Amino acid sequence: MHETSLPESEVDQLLHNARLRDQLEPFIDESIALVDVTEMSTSEENQFLESMLNWEYAPVLPIGQWFEPELSLPQPETLSNRDLSKMLWDTLERLAEQNIYLQYADHLSDRELFCVLVRDILTATEKKLDIPNNPLVWRLVDNESDPDTWLAYYATDEQRYLWQLEHGQAPPASKPLKYPRQMPRPA
Repeated sequence: MHETSLPESEVDQLLHNARLRDQLEPFIDESIALVDVTEMSTSEENQFLESMLNWEYAPVLPIGQWFEPELSLPQPETLSNRDLSKMLWDTLERLAEQNIYLQYADHLSDRELFCVLVRDILTATEKKLDIPNNPLVWRLVDNESDPDTWLAYYATDEQRYLWQLEHGQAPPASKPLKYPRQMPRPA
């Protein structure tokens, strides 16, 4: 009888896989069946299982509390335009350091965007996941939440055409962005 052995790294991967599956046991539900692990290498499956564990154990915190010290901003009306603009860009950079990015904000003035940060984003509770290459992208407008703004400023010609077919009416006129910015973006 000839016994074959796997390379040590593959054995290590299989042992790690078993540990991960044991840790995930209390969280297993029908969603796990949606992933075909037979199409993954053991290493890829382990990365997937690790991301599942990260999700299950990640704390749910207001975004402002993701920072040390906590990121809080003054009320916009207390700031001059110059101070507000500087604080806005500093905040956008700090958010990017936590892998948080804003999209579709070029229709808002600096003051309007700052208000959104204070009122909506820093107070929003989200799972704080420490997973590389997994940014939290905050879209400030989309075709569901505000179709008129989306269609006027951000929709492509094709998206505008499809919206017209679906809704049986002409979309709002396309407009140039009011405040084009080079915002931080995911790598």
